[in-house]
Amino acid sequence: MPRPELPHEESGLEEPTPRPAVHYAEQALLGALLLDPHRLRALTTLAPEHFGDPAHSALFAAMHTVPPPVPEVHRSEPAWLNAVLMAARREAAGLTASYLHTLVDACPWPQHAAAYARMVRADHARRSLRIHATRLAQATTDTTGPNPTATVLAEADTLTRFLNDLAGQFPPHPGSLPRTPLPSLPPRERSGEALSEEQLLLAAATACPDDVKTMRWLQADDFALPLHGALFCALTALAHRGDPVDPVTVFWEAQHHGLLATALAPADLMALVTNPVGSPDHWGERVLQRALLDHARLAALRIQAFADDPANSPHQLVTGSRRALAELTAVRTRWQRATTSPAPSTRLRMPRAPVAARAGPPRGSGHPASAAQRVTR
Repeated sequence: MPRPELPHEESGLEEPTPRPAVHYAEQALLGALLLDPHRLRALTTLAPEHFGDPAHSALFAAMHTVPPPVPEVHRSEPAWLNAVLMAARREAAGLTASYLHTLVDACPWPQHAAAYARMVRADHARRSLRIHATRLAQATTDTTGPNPTATVLAEADTLTRFLNDLAGQFPPHPGSLPRTPLPSLPPRERSGEALSEEQLLLAAATACPDDVKTMRWLQADDFALPLHGALFCALTALAHRGDPVDPVTVFWEAQHHGLLATALAPADLMALVTNPVGSPDHWGERVLQRALLDHARLAALRIQAFADDPANSPHQLVTGSRRALAELTAVRTRWQRATTSPAPSTRLRMPRAPVAARAGPPRGSGHPASAAQRVTR
């Protein structure tokens, strides 16, 4: 295990960057505990891994391994402080006795130890959220695995569980939405493979319009090229109306959708919907899969931006992150509809009960009733 570096106060070197605010909260908390070790008993929700500084984490862990001192003895003898320092040096060899004095001096009010601990936990939540968002973003670009989509959804589930746990640890408050500016939308992948698969979908859908009627899980926004998405809308409009579907009718429908006003030549548009290969379902799933990965990447980037902004409270991080994941959840629902075969109906048809005869007038001689009788009934 690499040794944690000596805190900058003891290094004698100028700090290259300003310390984060949580560093001073950690110092104040440890200083309060060094002065009053009995306050450790009240910090049941704080753990060594919550500290951002490895040396601080080692000190807090050492405080739990060394038996607490008798208050009267602690006021007059540094035996407990020396024992804590020796225990912490096993993980942070650079710690010195003078740094313990620095921690004590950094604590303005030992009675505020609980408040300092909440600050430490809040910053740990922010850093942990950043790690989860980074893992989600990395999963969207790693295509080496056998099932990239399953990997991305698993990371999204892990992130969701973390947010649920986080929501129960910190109370809500007014102004729950983060004010962090959202990052600009990353460009959609428009590789040759992605565009080719979209063209194959358009051609296959033109050849098999009946299959398109069941592909309500695919939307125009799922296409990397907006023109392809607009063409798919024109094609599905024909299919749902029951109109004939072929390259000529698709071309005519595209004209009503204003697609001929673009730089696309009529011959090129006709070529997009000819020469079908494969089924529309197959190519549609490929298009939707890319859209799902893009939405996951966008959600991860937004959550990273929230986590990088220290102005956000834990509650704001939870609220903003859940909103960022909402669009991914919507696409995921459509992905599940596309890739899950509907279960065959196992409901048994019960025989219909015989219809009971309606009560009516007694049968007479069989002669039909007169018009007056029929009217008065």
